[in-house]
Order: sequence, then structure tokens, then C-alpha cells
Amino acid sequence: MEDLYAKKAWELIAMLRGREVSAREVLQSVLRRIEEVEGDVHSYITLTEGEAEQAASRADEALAGGRDPGTAAGVPLAVKDVLCTRGVPTTCGSRMLEGFVPVYDATVIGRLREAGMTMMGKANMDEFAMGSSTENSAFGPTRNPWDLDRVPGGSSGGSAASVAAGEAIWALGSDTGGSIRQPASFCGLVGLKPTYGLVSRYGLVAFASSLDQVGPIARDVRDCALLLSLIAGYDPRDSTSLQVKVADYLEALEGDIRGLRVGVPGELMQEGLTPGVRANVENALRLFAELGAEVEETTLPHLDYALSAYYILAPAEASSNLARYDGVRYGLRVEGEDMLEMYGRTRAAGFGAEVKRRIMLGTYALSAGYYEAYYGQAQKVRTLILGDFRRAFERFDVLVSPTSPTPAFALGEKVEDPLAMYLSDVCTIPVNLAGIPAVSIPCGLEDGLPVGLQIMGKALGEAELLRVARVMEEALGFRERPRVARGEA
Repeated sequence: MEDLYAKKAWELIAMLRGREVSAREVLQSVLRRIEEVEGDVHSYITLTEGEAEQAASRADEALAGGRDPGTAAGVPLAVKDVLCTRGVPTTCGSRMLEGFVPVYDATVIGRLREAGMTMMGKANMDEFAMGSSTENSAFGPTRNPWDLDRVPGGSSGGSAASVAAGEAIWALGSDTGGSIRQPASFCGLVGLKPTYGLVSRYGLVAFASSLDQVGPIARDVRDCALLLSLIAGYDPRDSTSLQVKVADYLEALEGDIRGLRVGVPGELMQEGLTPGVRANVENALRLFAELGAEVEETTLPHLDYALSAYYILAPAEASSNLARYDGVRYGLRVEGEDMLEMYGRTRAAGFGAEVKRRIMLGTYALSAGYYEAYYGQAQKVRTLILGDFRRAFERFDVLVSPTSPTPAFALGEKVEDPLAMYLSDVCTIPVNLAGIPAVSIPCGLEDGLPVGLQIMGKALGEAELLRVARVMEEALGFRERPRVARGEA
């Protein structure tokens, strides 16, 4: 039998329900895989082997007794370490949360526990989700299973790498400016950033509250739809949660794309794309047309200002959100002669360089005399970008672009150049500013590394978005596996 760790979640669910395999056998396959490759990949900060074994045992007992163990039962999941997990350390990739063990679960974790979740552990990430490479983690970088000398993307790099390497079957990430889609692109996976408010943020440690969103990273679109269906829905504990009926995302996968109106924003197909990214995306656009879609270039005129607006708004919100880490209530505390010295020493020791950079940027943008000049103007730009998307979706059903201008870059290549690092999110950031959903699917290779295709949809249009992604996934026929999975790295 093919290694169980290489299966998709929906395949394993069918095998478990058919009693072809046990949850314990699936778990042991993934644990053996972790033992083989984790030393090279470093997907996890904390492994929860004991909890996973208990969950697998419960699933097997339920199945043996003819009871429903839950949709997610027996399918090992990696959880980005930005989501609170009761009784399990939650670090956000930072020394600042040293010793912090939540006493409650994030809403998405609670919902997955009810569905029988088998949690393998907490995945590595850029500190407080600030980064595009998972090199900013206080626990060391994660490596890309396609090439161990390259980054897996960020900030959900550990989540993506765990799935690509076979150390989990699927994973949860969070996306503030591309942090699900860009790692999915770099690791040859499917990653979805849902509509803002569709998935609860309760228990998600905040970076930028008006931008953050939890979402799935998986091996194919069907797994992505299944995981989304388990975590989506209204939560009264999240004031930004939308009171809407959750669609049947699996049923919505059926159908074709004849007559679909596809817009291609010229602003996202300009200079900066590597030749391989451009060629693979253009090939995907030809496939759209061959499948009966109407493909047309369009413009989102204010997109050129999206990156600048984001790097005022997100740091400003981070400056406010991260003020709670002061050494008083939880996490790291470095003593000083008085309270102010303790604050300073704690934050100097606890935060890494990128987090400090963004706190300073945000604090400056919010300071007296500069608020309207920077933060106020950035909010106006955000409104203009939202208007651009609304007008575009009056003409088109979906918009398409590269997920990232390049494939995975080398470890250390952009660490000393923050602007170059920020530019790796130029195609994904506008989606967060507008609050709309977008999915990344693999569309080919450049020099042996995956290239991602980003498909953007209307607010709460996940059902149609996933159907389009499923059709294109099938047409593109991406079947390549990482070098680690092929035993070559």
C-alpha cells in the first residue's frame, strides 16, 4: 500500500470509513515520516504526539462501534502556532510568549475537536505572523521540502512545509497579507484565504485585526473545501464574524466553467515576474479559454498603492495589538529596577528584529501629527482598492494572477533587504485589503520549484471560487512531488 502519509484527507476519510485502514495506522505513518524528515525540514515548534494518539484511539473505537467519529477523525492536522490550543504551548514563533499555555481553544480548534481532529502539533511560523519566509521565527527557519536550501514562504511556512513533506495531511494557517497563499504557492499546495469574517478569529493571536483571517492549506482543492466547511461559520465571540449561512463547499465543486468571465489585472502581470512564473500563468489563462471561459485583461488602477498602504495599516494595527506584551500578565518577563525598565528589557529581549521594525513603523504612523498624513491616507487608499475590486466583479466572476512574482527564494537571500521581502507579497496583499477570498493552486514548475496561480473571488464567493479552482486543478494536472517526498533531499 502507498504510504498513508502521502494520501489526501478525503482519500483517508473514505479508507477509514471503509475500515481499510485504522486511524492508528494513519497516525503511525505520519509519525514515522516526521521522524525521517523533521530534522531537515523543521515544520513544527511543538509536537503533540500523545494528544494525537488519544484522538486516533477515539476514532478507531467509534468506527469499531459503528458510530460517527467526526468528519476530521483520523486525519493528522498541523496547526499554525498563532492559534490558541488549550493545554498546548502557543508561541507565535516568539520568545515573548515563552511558557504561555492557553486555557482555552480558538473557535476553529474547538470546531475541529468536535469533528474528531487529530492534531499533530503546532507549526513553525514567522514571529507574530510578520514575514514571508518563516526565517523570522525565534525557533529557527523552516526549509522548503522541494529544496532544503530555499524558504517555504511565510508566515505559515511551517504549516505548508508539514503538508508538502508528509508530516501532516492538511493544516491551518492564517493570512494577513498572503501568509496562506504564498507558502502554498512555494510548496506546491492549495491554500485559501477566506472572506474576512467567514471564519472566526476568536483565539487567533492578533497581528492586524482588520486583515487577519484563518484558512486551510491542503494537497488539493477537495481537501481545502472540506477543511473550510469544518471551520467556517458565525461565532458570537468574534465581533467581526459574519452571520451568514455556510455553503456546501463540497457539493459546489461539481460543474464546469463554460461562460465564466475571467479578468486578468494588468497591474499584477507587470515587471518583476520571473519568466517561469509568467509562462505558467499564461498557460493557465489559455486553459481557461480552452475550457470555455471568457478571458479578458482588466485594470485595478489603485493596486499600485496597495503595498504602501498595507505597510502603514498592518504595522499600525500591530503596534496596538502587541502593546499587550509587557511582561506583566503572561509570557517572557525580564526584570528591571522599575516598571518602565522592565517593560523595555522584556520587549527588547522578547521581540525579534522584524517585529520591532513593524511596531516602530506602526507607532510612528499613529503618532500625533502623523496619523492623518499616513494612517488616514492609507485607509482612503484601502477604500479606493475595495472600489476597484467591486467594479471589476461587476464585469467578471473571478480575477486571476500569479500568487507570487517568483518561486521560492533561497534561505537568507532577502533577510537583509526588508523591502525585497515585502515585494514577495505584492500579488496577495490587495486581497486582504479588500476582504475578499482568494485561493492559490499549483500551475507548474520553474527550475524544479512550484509556481502558484491565484484565483480571486467575490466576497462570500468561496463556493464558486473553489469550483473554478477544482476545474483548473484538474486541467493543469499538477502531479509533481517535492524532492523530500521523492527521497532526493
